[in-house]
Amino acid sequence: MKKIKNNKEYTYMDSVHRDGRIWNLTVMVILMAFPVVVGIIFSALPDWAAVGKGLLATAPMYWAVGVIETITYIPMLGAGGSYLSFVTGNISNLKLPCALNALENADVKAQSEEGEIISTIAIAVSSIVTTVIIIIGVALIVPLTPILSSETLKPAFDQMLPALFGGLGVVFVSKNLKLAIAPVLLMLVLFIFVPALNAGTVGIMVPVGVLFTIAYARIIYKKGWL
Repeated sequence: MKKIKNNKEYTYMDSVHRDGRIWNLTVMVILMAFPVVVGIIFSALPDWAAVGKGLLATAPMYWAVGVIETITYIPMLGAGGSYLSFVTGNISNLKLPCALNALENADVKAQSEEGEIISTIAIAVSSIVTTVIIIIGVALIVPLTPILSSETLKPAFDQMLPALFGGLGVVFVSKNLKLAIAPVLLMLVLFIFVPALNAGTVGIMVPVGVLFTIAYARIIYKKGWL
């Protein structure tokens, strides 16, 4: 898809990168400005020296994760889907599975123009659905609290994420068991024998698993096993 503007040829991808940069930078400014504005309004600004010390200890980890996620997620989500995912968040738990499932059903690659569109639509729809569900949940949280906190339903809620990723995992693992077995075993060993790893570290371990899988896939491909 191409169009002419000011004697220059623009493609769909040009518009994706232009709009993606604008919206990502806009959201970044809004997110950074919100706590500052609230602090000014309520005269509750933090101790900036303490904030700087805290960021010095934690920010490098998030910078590293941000670089790794950018490298690993973009080939799977496409450019448009990546811009939208990094704005709306919850990539590994929601956006990535939705995009991969949509691409799988359409039988297209994320790097193709068709894949770009499908991935972006899937992520956009998941974001809208999530927002609607959150609105409904906020509206109904008080009357539903006794039901949701009941001991009868607790085991079911504890298994929601495992059930979601188990269903998705079976589909992708069964397609190429040779490729899937190594990263699956790696994650099992790490989470079983390294106590520091828990649900809070999933965001870090997903890019680690992706990089390990890419390296492993290259090795077995070179050896002719794949």
